[in-house]
Amino acid sequence: MSSYRPERIGEQIHKEVSKLLMYSIKDPRVAVVTISGVEVSRDISSARIFFTISGDAGAADNSAERKEAERGLKSIAPFIRRELGKIMQLRFVPAIRFKYDESVAYGQKIDALLHQVQDDLNDSSADS
Repeated sequence: MSSYRPERIGEQIHKEVSKLLMYSIKDPRVAVVTISGVEVSRDISSARIFFTISGDAGAADNSAERKEAERGLKSIAPFIRRELGKIMQLRFVPAIRFKYDESVAYGQKIDALLHQVQDDLNDSSADS
């Protein structure tokens, strides 16, 4: 039997955490963070919140910014969980863990490679 409850709760957590990051949290380490998704376990005991860094292109200088954002998110996780408990009507609030979303940087890398191939094809057809 499949349940949509974890997905609904994940969507609500996504929305509320995004609001909290925008309006309630003043930590400069997380000012560049964007929530990209939430996965909630079937028993709703834990939630993985995926994040990206604004302007993230997978550059080496962003790794330091990413580490700072991870530290900032880890330090505010108890606050976020407490606020989710106040906002959401749940008996138990899931334990939250933040995880960097590698898929955005991977997608940007593939996009850049496709543009490079297209440019190469255009150059070779212009030479003919």
